[in-house]
Amino acid sequence: MDIINFAIHTVFWALGFFFLFRIPRCQGGTEGRMSYPSVSIIIPVRNEENVLPILLSSLRNQSFTPDEIIVAVGQSEDKTKYIAEREGVVVIEPDPPPKGWTGKPWACYQGAKVAKGEILIFLDADTFLEKDGLKRILDTYLNKDGVISIQPYHRTRRLYEQLSAFFNVIEMWAMGTFTVAGSLIKPIGLFGPCIVMRRETYWNIGGHKEVKGEIAEDIILGERFKQQNIPIYCYGGKSTISFRMYPNGIRELIDGWSRGFAIGAAKTPLPLLLAIIAWFGGGVGATIYLIEAILNVSNVLIFSWASLYLFYITQIYWMMVRVGTFKFYTALFYLVPMIFFVAIFCYSAFLIFVNKSVRWKGRTISLRNRKPTK
Repeated sequence: MDIINFAIHTVFWALGFFFLFRIPRCQGGTEGRMSYPSVSIIIPVRNEENVLPILLSSLRNQSFTPDEIIVAVGQSEDKTKYIAEREGVVVIEPDPPPKGWTGKPWACYQGAKVAKGEILIFLDADTFLEKDGLKRILDTYLNKDGVISIQPYHRTRRLYEQLSAFFNVIEMWAMGTFTVAGSLIKPIGLFGPCIVMRRETYWNIGGHKEVKGEIAEDIILGERFKQQNIPIYCYGGKSTISFRMYPNGIRELIDGWSRGFAIGAAKTPLPLLLAIIAWFGGGVGATIYLIEAILNVSNVLIFSWASLYLFYITQIYWMMVRVGTFKFYTALFYLVPMIFFVAIFCYSAFLIFVNKSVRWKGRTISLRNRKPTK
């Protein structure tokens, strides 16, 4: 029975390589291109005085200069609007979101309405571009067309930020497009922090109006594109675009990840969801059975389960370094961020499906009147 149990857990571990096999990055390679389409960058913001200067500075230092940068300021109570105006970008201040709209889709929609560029790039305020990152994004898009989205590389600084490790890994895994099957499996949606498309593509589906009341608007927006047979592509952001999420403490981190993670899980195809659960179970089991073997002083079992535990450590570290600046000790003691992930996931499910409201940036967002997505 111990052999069968160990074999099952080993299979669960192997699932990690199958479902997060390759994370493509944006590439250049169009040095001979003589001209580019006009580009508008749209940045929805609310109380982003600490991060907006970093993003705007990174945009100034790019080898490729966008035709316009639009900052849509939504009822900010800090110096966000002043900072945007000081930087000389186009600043719009939309009215408060109408009933049925959430803040980000409303700001993106208003920004797109005034944009003049042929290519629209939506960026979250807490992102920033690496050197030549904007050119790599545009080159990649022009080689694909359709819609592309990029999950930024997560740069961490403080110890508590290591707790975000599994959220990043599972978000990539659950997207369903980084498996050994490659492009044969289409992504379930888009990564919200960086989305690129042609303006006509955006308006052909109705823009963010189609996802106006959604918390996980990136996933639902991707569904709308797929319904119109518009191809979507997902990339990892390493060496192209980065962010530092939730730098203001663990409370912000909890609020941020619990805001919509359960909705994303509900959209994950069942085989992928079961694989994630199995992989998690294998990681927890490897730890529990190793402790049990040590307590029973069983040398054969200690060696077996210690080997699988080390395999999990190695695999998790291999995953983490491709999505962010996560430390080896986070992989070594992976059970801690794994338990944190499960706890926040359950909390997210409670907020969304039971409490029917989430809190973000000083706002309580009610989900009671949210229509179910088709």
